[in-house]
Amino acid sequence: MWDKLLSEKRCYGVNDFKYEPQNTQENYRKSFHKDYDRVIFSNPFRRLSKKTQVHPLSKNDHVHNRLTHSLEVASLGRSLGLGAGDILQEKFKNELKIDPYDIAYIIQTACLAHDIGNPPFGHAGEEVIKEWFKKHKHEEYLKKLKEEELNDFINFDGNAQSFRIVSVIENNLFEGGMNLTCAILGTLVKYPYSSAKCDEFKKSKFNYFQSEKTLFDSLFDELGLKIDENHFKRHPLSFLMEAADDICYGLLDLQDAIELQIITLNEIEDIFDSLCAKEKKEQIYSRNEFSDSQKVSYLVAVAMNNLAKYTLEVFKNNFDKVCSNNQPKDLIELFEKDELKDGLKKAKELGREKIFNEIRKVELELGAYNIIQTLLGHLIKAAYSLNTHKDINKLSFRDRRALTLMGSMRPKDGESLYHMYQRVLDYIVGMTDDFAKHTAHQLIGMGY
Repeated sequence: MWDKLLSEKRCYGVNDFKYEPQNTQENYRKSFHKDYDRVIFSNPFRRLSKKTQVHPLSKNDHVHNRLTHSLEVASLGRSLGLGAGDILQEKFKNELKIDPYDIAYIIQTACLAHDIGNPPFGHAGEEVIKEWFKKHKHEEYLKKLKEEELNDFINFDGNAQSFRIVSVIENNLFEGGMNLTCAILGTLVKYPYSSAKCDEFKKSKFNYFQSEKTLFDSLFDELGLKIDENHFKRHPLSFLMEAADDICYGLLDLQDAIELQIITLNEIEDIFDSLCAKEKKEQIYSRNEFSDSQKVSYLVAVAMNNLAKYTLEVFKNNFDKVCSNNQPKDLIELFEKDELKDGLKKAKELGREKIFNEIRKVELELGAYNIIQTLLGHLIKAAYSLNTHKDINKLSFRDRRALTLMGSMRPKDGESLYHMYQRVLDYIVGMTDDFAKHTAHQLIGMGY
């Protein structure tokens, strides 16, 4: 099983998985190392520096953006990977040759790419896209889509877009994207089903669009993760990628909230009572030479170390369950240390109740709503017009110019309506917050 799960074969398209010829002068760079480089040097990854994590268009340089969040998740993921590598090495010492650094690179790279498909303005951007398609689903330009195609847009998810970017779009368009290894593509997937399964699984998240259905099926068959024609299980290492993300956003959002003075140190005291030794927490709190932001940074570091060590313990103790066909929801669900589980839960609850509802954030998200709504309203209708008339020269001046704005990303004559709309979303999702704002202004005549 694990010889497939750790496959170094690269994805070049549907049922096209093969080993990359080895350059004897590059023995120091193994396959998973190369994948890390391909992600971190890519344009979509670089653009994360100008995309919202939680607080849109923040002027405070200490506040996380999608890039810094992804790098921090990857750092924690690397530590979890090294620990998991030791576990696997011990477990399969008589069967497989496992290098813990390979496991570290697999999880670290999946962590780097996990948010690469998020639209501008963070999760607010996702919600606007979903709402726009729901609101307009009875319009002529959406009624022509098949039900499963419309579901992709109504349930739009950055996880599915991340998979599409790395496996289809970036570098080698429609020929395997970044041509990453099967192991890393599998580890990237948290929700191994399409938008058609959202209702069945009572989830708002999914990991592949209809356009990637055949590719996903062949990839998970290659990895040995296909249960039957309609069901797949998760790559066991994806549970560690997810844990790294959960721990980071649960704790690091508190740092941003303290930095922006949305919450006070007193409001998070009980959270760190659960996540740190009480004496350690009180020692840090008593350091009067530290600012509140510095105190929280120290507390977060201690808490993350505690959570990471326990996450590996849980992974080891539940290894068979994580590898089975009846997998748990996530690793944190399996925590038996109530203080750690409760501390992380309290941190997330505080985020939902106070941080995510901070007035300035709400104001900016309303602005983001108008920006993305403007982009969709102009570009989707222009794409529909192209699909109808089959020739860009027959479009209205306005639709022609709107499509021209998209440059090489614009839909092409003869493509299906679904594919055209996907190219519009590829373009919008790839925007930074500032560029989305700029382009929306161009489309409504305010870009002078």
